[in-house]
Amino acid sequence: MQLLISHYSTKSCPSGYGLMMHIVNVLVVLPVVMAVVVMAAGRVQASDAKTVLALGDSLTAGYGLPQPDAFPVQLQAALIAAGESVTVVNAGVSGDTSAGGRSRLGWLLSNPVDAVIVELGANDGLRGLDPAETRRNLDWILATLKERRIPMLVTGMLAPPNLGEDYGIEFNAIYPELAQKYGALYDAFFLQGVAADPGLNQADGIHPNADGVAVIVERLTPKVQQLLKNKP
Repeated sequence: MQLLISHYSTKSCPSGYGLMMHIVNVLVVLPVVMAVVVMAAGRVQASDAKTVLALGDSLTAGYGLPQPDAFPVQLQAALIAAGESVTVVNAGVSGDTSAGGRSRLGWLLSNPVDAVIVELGANDGLRGLDPAETRRNLDWILATLKERRIPMLVTGMLAPPNLGEDYGIEFNAIYPELAQKYGALYDAFFLQGVAADPGLNQADGIHPNADGVAVIVERLTPKVQQLLKNKP
C-alpha cells in the first residue's frame, strides 16, 4: 500500500500494480489464511476473550514494522492494559483496496467475531479509483456486518489533493455518511496526528513507524472499548 499526506500533495498516483498475478494471489490469500487460523486458535486458548477483527490495508498490516509494533498488536496490548479481555486479529493486507477487503470478509467471518474495525480505501484514493465504487464496496461490508449484528468502527481516509476538489469531496464524504447510515462508530481520519510528521513515519514518508502507530492506538483505544460494550 502506498499512502499518506506526503503523497497527498504533488505526487501522481500509481497507475499499475507491477506484479504477476500468481504472486499477487499468494500475497493476498496467505494473510487471510493466517488471520482465520489466529482467530480459531484464539477461541480455543481464550474462549472468554472477545475478538476484534482489524480489516484493512498496510496501515493495519504493519508494513515495514516488526509485528510487535503493528497496529493490531499495539491495540491489543493497550486494550488489555485497560482491563479488556480481547484478541485483536490482524486482517490487514498491504496493497488492499476496498474491493479486496470486500472479497475477504466472508472468509474472515467464518469464525466468531465480536467487533470489526474497518480501515480501507486509502489505496482506492491513491489509484484514483471511482469513489462510487469505493462507496459500494464499503457499503456492502458495513451492510454485511450490520446484518450479522457485529459492532463496527469505521476509520476514515482522505483523498489525495492532487486528484482535484470534486474527487476529494465525493471520496471524503463516503466514511461519515456510511457510518451514519449503519450506526457505526466513526473516526474521521485513521492517520490523524501522524500523517506528514517525519518523526512518526518510516523513511518512505508514507507508513507510520512504531511511535506513529502508538499515537493512532492511543486515540482509538477508547473508541474500541466503546465498540466492545456495544456487542449485543
